[in-house]
Amino acid sequence: MELEWDEVLQPVIIIASALFGLLLGYISSFGDISVHLIEPFLMVLLYFVFLSADGKKLKKAFLNIKFTATAVFFNFIWTPVFAFGLGKLFFYHNIDMQIGLMMLMVTPCTDWYLVLTALAKGNVELGASILPLNLLLQIVLMPVYLLIFYGGRINILAGDVLLDVFIVLVIPFTLSFITKRLENRNDKLKNIVEKIRDFDEKAEIIFLCLAVISMFASESKSLFDNPLMFLRMLVPMILFFIVNFIVVRFIGTKLKFNSYDLIPLNFTTLARNSPLSLAIAVAAFPDRPTISLALVIGPLIELPSLLFIVFIILNINKRKNKAKSSSEDLPAEAEENQREVNIDSSKEEGEENQKPATTDEKVEKENSVSVDISNLKKE
Repeated sequence: MELEWDEVLQPVIIIASALFGLLLGYISSFGDISVHLIEPFLMVLLYFVFLSADGKKLKKAFLNIKFTATAVFFNFIWTPVFAFGLGKLFFYHNIDMQIGLMMLMVTPCTDWYLVLTALAKGNVELGASILPLNLLLQIVLMPVYLLIFYGGRINILAGDVLLDVFIVLVIPFTLSFITKRLENRNDKLKNIVEKIRDFDEKAEIIFLCLAVISMFASESKSLFDNPLMFLRMLVPMILFFIVNFIVVRFIGTKLKFNSYDLIPLNFTTLARNSPLSLAIAVAAFPDRPTISLALVIGPLIELPSLLFIVFIILNINKRKNKAKSSSEDLPAEAEENQREVNIDSSKEEGEENQKPATTDEKVEKENSVSVDISNLKKE
């Protein structure tokens, strides 16, 4: 079984965009400019993501207690403990790398995971329902984790963080809401909105690639100046994605999540909010650049890993759908075969009834007629 060509090509295009961004940022001054382009591209991208989301389903998703409780458990109880273990295992003698890994892992993504959920054809509305809680808990719990695991405190600039989130998330959500309301005003506006919707899927991939190019270009020089840092972060992060992907799918299946709802659960527990954690690190640890560098390297490993997971999920779900379709076809095929057997039997019975009478049957019939005539004469 093969995926559609566009589904295969999409991750390739995004990874190629990341490599192009790295090269462009290293050989030119674009990296200095690109840091200011990431948020605008993300805003346009999320506008189209929110525009394609069903508002009624979003309201219903807020009431999904099972999804919320499961996501909170994995993001804010399991993941901090797991990240602490990975830090101790791989960076035992480097406290800055441990803190950098911890800060990256305990901040669930508040934008990319919705795009990844859409790419994997998952329940975007359900995924969006956990976003406000994820944002609130990661800001509140970040200093708690650092205090518990490393005995230190940081000063979070909550106002700056919330303003950044408002710009990136609330504005595109509001614009998409207004667009949907305008759709019901008159036929002219409805036609305009329909044309925007027709551009939806293409726009998502275009602006995702532009955001990826900008992000990687802004971080390229830091990476090329410290190439060994990338290799040191590679193994623990890949291990994090593999273990969390398997564990979340296993627990989600046991909790009877369907395939459509399991996708946002996967990505809200895998995708990390590196821009937020980086902003916090710069404010809290200005004299410890290793922490910030670890957070810069994070998305370089994260994005290709998550795109590969999108490919895996699409493949798994296609196999499931094919198997389900085959199992549904079996009863229908059996019923059709039985119908053919019944038709054949009916034909055989009809042919038996239409066969010419044998000699014995003719003699018996003639004798019967003779007896009847004799009886009539006697009467």
